[in-house]
Amino acid sequence: MPSKNENAVLDVTDFETTEISWDELEQSLETELEEKFEDLDFLQEEHEHINNPDYLGETVLNVVWEQFMNQVATTAGEDFIRENRGLHLDLRKEAHIQTTENFANGKIATHNTEIDYQQRYDDWQANFVKDENGDVVTHKTRAGKEEPTLVKGARKPFDEGRPAGSVEKHTDMDHTVSAAEIIRDPAANAHMTKDEQIAFANSDANLNEMDSSLNRSKGDKSMTDWLDNPNAKGQKPDEIFDISAEDEAKLRQKDAEARDEYEKRKKEAEQKSIAVGKKSRKEEAFRIGGKALRTALMTILAALVKEVIGKLVLWLKSAEKSLNTLLEHIKMAIRSFVGKLKGLLVSTSDSVITTIVTSIVGPVIGTIKKVFMLLKQGWKSLKEAVQYLRKPENRGKPLSYLLPQVGIIVVTGLSGIGAIVLGEFIEKGIIALLPGLGVDIPVLGSPANLIGTLMGAIVCGVIGAIAINLINKYVARQQKNDNLGAQIDKKNEILQTQDKLMKVKIQKMGNAKEDALRSMKDTREQAKDIISDAMATIFHEDEEDNSESLSSTANDLADLLS
Repeated sequence: MPSKNENAVLDVTDFETTEISWDELEQSLETELEEKFEDLDFLQEEHEHINNPDYLGETVLNVVWEQFMNQVATTAGEDFIRENRGLHLDLRKEAHIQTTENFANGKIATHNTEIDYQQRYDDWQANFVKDENGDVVTHKTRAGKEEPTLVKGARKPFDEGRPAGSVEKHTDMDHTVSAAEIIRDPAANAHMTKDEQIAFANSDANLNEMDSSLNRSKGDKSMTDWLDNPNAKGQKPDEIFDISAEDEAKLRQKDAEARDEYEKRKKEAEQKSIAVGKKSRKEEAFRIGGKALRTALMTILAALVKEVIGKLVLWLKSAEKSLNTLLEHIKMAIRSFVGKLKGLLVSTSDSVITTIVTSIVGPVIGTIKKVFMLLKQGWKSLKEAVQYLRKPENRGKPLSYLLPQVGIIVVTGLSGIGAIVLGEFIEKGIIALLPGLGVDIPVLGSPANLIGTLMGAIVCGVIGAIAINLINKYVARQQKNDNLGAQIDKKNEILQTQDKLMKVKIQKMGNAKEDALRSMKDTREQAKDIISDAMATIFHEDEEDNSESLSSTANDLADLLS
């Protein structure tokens, strides 16, 4: 007798197999059904995006966001330059620690915040006679040395405080290390102040009371040069002035002691230059570190604000507006922000690098980054258009379908590019009309830049939205029809899969029922045989054998029924 579900039982030929594991088949169909539902969800979501201007808004928003963060980073670098006395970032040793060699060659440690080495260099150079080209004029000494020629009055500061000799004794107070030698010495002028030079020159260690004629003969020469080099007639001072060997030895001893003290003071001053140079270098590093940290914090804070504003917009669009839903949207913004922290570190590092590069190169880096954004946005639009045309599902479609889609991609990219260009144009126009708005606000930059960026984004965003809307009106209906058709096909596939799954389940139930009936039939037959054997035993003549046989039969029957 056929089952009442016979017509619903699945035909095994539907599965193109001769050996069927119904459990595996059921699991396979359930998995397939789940995947088809996911495909349907995607199609329905895609349907919502068709003709949706939010994509354009997101593109323009990202461009404005990049411009804003670029402005923040660039402004931080410009702030550093202003606070660094107009000097760009330079942490090299020679920029902070003045060496004698660099000073002599006119290479000044301009970044040193403790000592104005440029002023020291200018004051030093003012002591020398210059030619029409500005080069120092030199002359040769009696010893054959070439040295710079001093301007008139260069020695005056050293002589003003110098103690006088004795008129009665016909003596002068001589600078053992002469004022001219100190004036010409790059080490003394690099590391010692003018007061420190004069203090040494007129110290007991350097002053020596000499006969006036000897002092005038010695002049600016060092003691050894004066004693060791003859005049034009070939005569040395000991011959001219009848200087004894003992007096000459005293003069040489005095010269050695004075020079030891002179070198000592110069060394102490040089160590001071090194110390203040290291301090200045460290301070500049801390300053740029502070600016970079401020940029990083601003980038992170701005990202959080961006997420909160985005979720507030969604809250305003939602049907239910209450304090609870508002708090829930804010929590969503915070969770989204935390989830994007890893990617945010990339943009943060980019902003920090922009700040540092701006502090090194100057504000021009901001313009370079804007140009880079233009190129990047243009390349992104071109790449997206090519990728769209290369998609397998778009191959073979008519140009009337493909070109509008490419047009939407291009218009979106051009809107981003236009926001940058127009924002720059508006900024310059505002500064020309209202120069006061070009003054930078700490951290954010100039109001003109902020207004230009915002207005450029709004204007280009509106124009782009209108253009895209016109294009979408042309293609949206076709897109939606295609999408709805795909949804219908997918729903039909789901129904077919559900039908197959239902038949598999019914088939499994039918098989289980047939197995149960077959098992019951087998049990009845076995019970019948056992009972027949028992009846035959009952009528057997041997009662003792009957008893044992009945007991065995009862046990078999119990096993069968258990």
